[in-house]
Amino acid sequence: MKLNKKLIAGAVLAATAAFSFAAQADEVKSITGAGSTFAYPIIAKWATAYKAEKGVEVNYQSVGSGAGINQIKANTVSFGASDAPLTVEDLEKSGLTQWPLIMGGEVVVANLPGIKGGELVIDGPVLADIMMGKITKWNDPAFEKLNPGKKLPDMPITVVHRSDASGTTAIFTNYLSKVSPEWKEKVGEGTTVNWLSKGNLGGKGNEGVASYTDRIKGSIGYVEYAYALQNNLPYMDMINSAGKRVKPTMENFAAAASHADWKGTPGFRVVLTDQPGDDSWPITGSTFAIVHTNPNNPAQVQAVLDFFKWTMEHGQKAADELHYIPIPADVAKLIEASWAEKIKLK
Repeated sequence: MKLNKKLIAGAVLAATAAFSFAAQADEVKSITGAGSTFAYPIIAKWATAYKAEKGVEVNYQSVGSGAGINQIKANTVSFGASDAPLTVEDLEKSGLTQWPLIMGGEVVVANLPGIKGGELVIDGPVLADIMMGKITKWNDPAFEKLNPGKKLPDMPITVVHRSDASGTTAIFTNYLSKVSPEWKEKVGEGTTVNWLSKGNLGGKGNEGVASYTDRIKGSIGYVEYAYALQNNLPYMDMINSAGKRVKPTMENFAAAASHADWKGTPGFRVVLTDQPGDDSWPITGSTFAIVHTNPNNPAQVQAVLDFFKWTMEHGQKAADELHYIPIPADVAKLIEASWAEKIKLK
């Protein structure tokens, strides 16, 4: 049998190129990311473990989803992270791809004298009215009706929100738009919105909202659950779409996440707010990692993929400890297949 010398030569060149590229990826000792403050606690924990195990440093800037999107589009970081998924059109226009890296819950936190976490409950319409400034006192009859027997103070409500372009805000306002037609009409949803309540305060990042809410008596805000726990902020239970009172727990975040149709949704663009089910936590969301599909520095992007593959295989315990929902194994396979299809590394 004659051997095709051209085919052999091509195979040798391809193998050499693959080996050379893999070697370059192995030589990458640091990658940079920016964006979501929602996911910062878990990315930071993963980064510490990954540095210890693999010797690769992951430098992640907790600057908010909007800034993270801008930085990956500008090619100033290796990956972006956003709680507000980009549209398929925006991804294609910008030469980007995205995938879910973690799921978790947002909670409503309030600073009221003598009130502990989980003692009070709120529903979507009342929450929307508070955020619009229609309800201005904590002893308003609508809030008292949800909390019979609780001694609510005759205290003005100070609304605390994000001042930066925020995926956390996008998730929160998406939820309010689903449960309040008036909110949808007057405010809408997005990474930034026009807050209607008088005297409202804007904090930068989940950190800023947590800090303001911790210091200001009578304040109300919204943060990722880990920030509420880390800062000992009293959170509220919520009434979900099934009319059930639910607590912010891993099980209830997972109940909401179980409705995600990752396979059937282009660009993995799934929003998990106001999901059906007796146990579903109503303000559940995902953080999405974003990279270029035809990167200027393929070795950097390969190192990013190596990191996130490691998190899907080894990051579950850390996610559990911080009350996030890890990516299920079947979804991890879909994600890796999307990398092979969309990202050009050679």
